[in-house]
Amino acid sequence: MTMMNRPHGLPKQRRPIFRSGIAIAALLLPQTAVLAQSTGNSVSVDGLDIPANVELLGNGDSNVYRPTATVNGEIITATDVEQRLALVRMANQGQIPPEQLQTLRLQIFGQLIDEMLQIQEARATEIAPTDAEIDQQYERVAAGLRQTPQQFSQFLVAAGSSVASMRQQIRASLSWQNILARNIDPFTNVSQEEVEASLARLESNRGQAEYRVGEIYLPANASNMQAVAENGRRIMEQLSSGEVSFQDMATRFSQTTSASVGGDLGWLRLSQLPASLAEAVQTMQPGQLAGPLESPGGISILYLIDTRRVLTADPRDAVLSLKQITYAFPVGTTPTRAAEVASNFSAQTRTIAGCGAADTVAAALGAEVISRDQIALRDLPAPLQSSLAAMQIGQVTPMFGSPQTGVSVLVLCGRDMPTEATTPSADQVADQLRQERVQRRAERYLRDLRRDAVIDYGQNIQPAA
Repeated sequence: MTMMNRPHGLPKQRRPIFRSGIAIAALLLPQTAVLAQSTGNSVSVDGLDIPANVELLGNGDSNVYRPTATVNGEIITATDVEQRLALVRMANQGQIPPEQLQTLRLQIFGQLIDEMLQIQEARATEIAPTDAEIDQQYERVAAGLRQTPQQFSQFLVAAGSSVASMRQQIRASLSWQNILARNIDPFTNVSQEEVEASLARLESNRGQAEYRVGEIYLPANASNMQAVAENGRRIMEQLSSGEVSFQDMATRFSQTTSASVGGDLGWLRLSQLPASLAEAVQTMQPGQLAGPLESPGGISILYLIDTRRVLTADPRDAVLSLKQITYAFPVGTTPTRAAEVASNFSAQTRTIAGCGAADTVAAALGAEVISRDQIALRDLPAPLQSSLAAMQIGQVTPMFGSPQTGVSVLVLCGRDMPTEATTPSADQVADQLRQERVQRRAERYLRDLRRDAVIDYGQNIQPAA
């Protein structure tokens, strides 16, 4: 997904509840690097392939099929759960505390039920994706990991998952996209009055600070507040270690509707937050955590994703021209050899003097060069924002990457500084409002499918023997 420049003050569209095949590729990137750790999904910013939580650098269970439940007559097995769990392990560098495994299995079980319902609904309404479409998406996922479909299949099996599990996830994603495209999207409209009211609200809030906040919410009452707070402290310890991403922990543990989008509450003003959370947010910098904090009805852990002022120019709205130099390690490269090659890559790229020299150095290293213009600084991961904001034209960022994704640097070729904020157009506001309405209707659609489903639960969800 390419991130587009958007007018300042227009709320950022939330991610879809169900991951697309491209998002699956990012989820699967095995973050076991000796060179860097990146616990979030990678982001593609107009063609640049950059880890979302970039850090600047100087065995699967045995499976035996056993029925767990039937959903409208179709079986979900314990093996299905374990193979999906293997994907989550990969996304979290294998770092899942044993005491959290059962809770995670239950959440995966719920996701598999939803996927089965989506597949069944698409099939019943004769808009199911074809095998050819699934094959095509599977190839895209493999390409996102710089693998052939055959290599990707071997990779999945070696990690304790399976081709069937991945294809089922892709089938569900495409099924849901087809359902929304036919049954919801064409019938969702926004009136001119709603657009004008939204633009008026933006104008009335001009200059006010807004905070894009992530939250992990744990409900509690007087009798269990202490135990829930202790659980919050354990979650904070894991987040602070950098071994897991906030988005994954929010999806796993947060007990509000925002869990489906990694805890992302969107852009908020302080007046829209409870007093205890508003007070904490004011003291935070983007990328910082706070908590556990008492909030109405429970405990909250906050993550400040970004800040801005409504309809006000910000230095981070600068538009950049960049060259990305990437060296992908050959399949089978040992960690020791990868570290040696990366050290030479870092040393050679530091000698680059201006964008004109980038291609020559890259060719000598056998590296790939990607040139991109119109890259919004704000759309890049926070560490790269800080580095690029302080750089002069022609300078190079520190190296980032991993043995699996390769190592990269960015060369700053140009920077256009914002002079004034851009007010979103009526069409942009209408599109944003419509997408939010589609999201809400999609959630109701899925709730209806769950309500009408006949689900026969079998044995408890346990790892297969």
